[in-house]
Amino acid sequence: MKKLLLHITLFFSLVCFSQNEQLAQYYYDKGDFEKAKISYEELLKALPYNTAYFLRTIDCYQQLQQFSIAEKAIKDRLEKSKQGNLLVEIGYNYQLQKQDVKAKEYYNQALDRVKKNPNEVFGISSSFEKKVLLEYALKAYQIAAEVEPKYNFNYQNGLLYGQLGNTEMMISTFLDESYANPQNSIIIQNQLSRFMSDDSDGNFSEMLRKGLIVRVQKSQDLFWNRFLSWFYVQQKEFSKAFIQEKAIYKRNPESLANIVNLAHLSIEEEDQEMAVEILDFVITNTKDLEMLIQAQTYLIKMKIAKAQDKDFAAINKELSALLAEYEISPFTLSLQLIQAHFVAFNLKDPEQGRAIIKKTLELQLNDFQVAQAKMELADILLFEEKFNQALLYYSQIEMNLKNDVLAHEATLKAAKTSYFKTDFVWALKQFKELKSASTQLIANDALEYFLLINDNTVADSTQAALKEFAKGDYLLYQNRNKEAIAQFQSILQKFKGQEIEAVTLLRLAKVYEKTGDFNLALSQYQEIIEHHNDGIYIDEALFFSAEIFNKKLATPEKAKPLYEKIIFNHQDSIYFVEARKSFRKLRGDTNL
Repeated sequence: MKKLLLHITLFFSLVCFSQNEQLAQYYYDKGDFEKAKISYEELLKALPYNTAYFLRTIDCYQQLQQFSIAEKAIKDRLEKSKQGNLLVEIGYNYQLQKQDVKAKEYYNQALDRVKKNPNEVFGISSSFEKKVLLEYALKAYQIAAEVEPKYNFNYQNGLLYGQLGNTEMMISTFLDESYANPQNSIIIQNQLSRFMSDDSDGNFSEMLRKGLIVRVQKSQDLFWNRFLSWFYVQQKEFSKAFIQEKAIYKRNPESLANIVNLAHLSIEEEDQEMAVEILDFVITNTKDLEMLIQAQTYLIKMKIAKAQDKDFAAINKELSALLAEYEISPFTLSLQLIQAHFVAFNLKDPEQGRAIIKKTLELQLNDFQVAQAKMELADILLFEEKFNQALLYYSQIEMNLKNDVLAHEATLKAAKTSYFKTDFVWALKQFKELKSASTQLIANDALEYFLLINDNTVADSTQAALKEFAKGDYLLYQNRNKEAIAQFQSILQKFKGQEIEAVTLLRLAKVYEKTGDFNLALSQYQEIIEHHNDGIYIDEALFFSAEIFNKKLATPEKAKPLYEKIIFNHQDSIYFVEARKSFRKLRGDTNL
């Protein structure tokens, strides 16, 4: 019984202590420093060695300009603990009083402590950084490294150089550190990427490029070729990255994996010409079956993506030839799935597509491969309007590969199936859950459909327009583009001026883009820009219009003002970063 009472007492003590801490934080955040000071003093009495409470109490004194009280408290603590970082706190207390000479005296004492005991650098440099005394923080790290050579502060120094605006030293320090300790290359590249994305005038990117080229020229180490290739990929200059990757492969022909990855990135960025060149190089230089099939898969997918009806027979023949050459086996699964999809969706022969998949499922496949095959089978069943059968296979994938990306994709497809069936209640529930999916593409897709259903249900409780729109989307899914266009045009006539109008214009524009009718696509986007500029689709209309002018119609002068509008008026757009990069290139910042 005594133990129970003790546990209860301790529990309530912890609860009260936590509430006091929250109250102190509340007053501090609110700017009521007098009450915050009292609260933190109480907390400090309970836990006198708690550094966070002590520093927050000192901060409250300083906010209230009680500098003498702050100084006495810091000096008392310094006398007891002998911690060097408290010298920084005393100096800063003087700096707040405009007594710079005394402040520097204590800052230098802190640096002297590092000379005597380099182990103190961590606390002292951290204190300097928190006070934004970056030069002193840098000096502390440098002193510690001089006294104790085993210490390595290159990463911290690089960050400090960057914050101080000394980009040349930042780049040099980061590159030296990445070479000396390759295991740190990824975190260094992440930091460099952040600086490149905020590089308004292109100077940083140019400085980094020059730094890397100098190292490539001076050293025979392939490390620098790889780093330079990484840089060009960040800039989406895939041809230059390919030059570096070829140089690496010629000197170290162990694997073409990086080159295949480069081809994949080129495809994602719609640089298909470069992707084809890279994949041809792979096919010429390897006998590895897995690598060959991967390359052939990318190539045939690109051909299908831009194929016209007149090309279908040749593509079907090529698929059959590839499967005859590499044989039907688990290794050629990707080609089998492509063939099944092509036969069903392009040649409009879903029965043959299903037959191909059923033959595939007879192979010795692992669980993931089985799920891939079932996903394609479900897609074909959905094409045939066999909604319930499709949902059954999607649910099997969800159950068998819980928390896998493929399972999330199956959930998304199941939600779209419910949407096509106009079961909007269930679809909305699924899309809502998928909005927080770990895969960004799935999350974005789910958010788009969630907003579509939600907005158009609020605007029209009968969901009449939404049902018509879902039918148009289903026609698109079936690759019946002409019928989809007619359906969306009908929606624009029936529901003119209603909530559904803007998204219908967007869908029409994307279909016209897909079919190569770029001027018609632009006219739909222009309707959104002129008549729905306060809606959620305005940034997409601006960006996709700019992309057409820039990349399809080769009239970049018309693209530039559209990118500019996104930069200045739609900073929260998911297209903001891409718009900014494209705008800079068109403006003449060639060193991107």
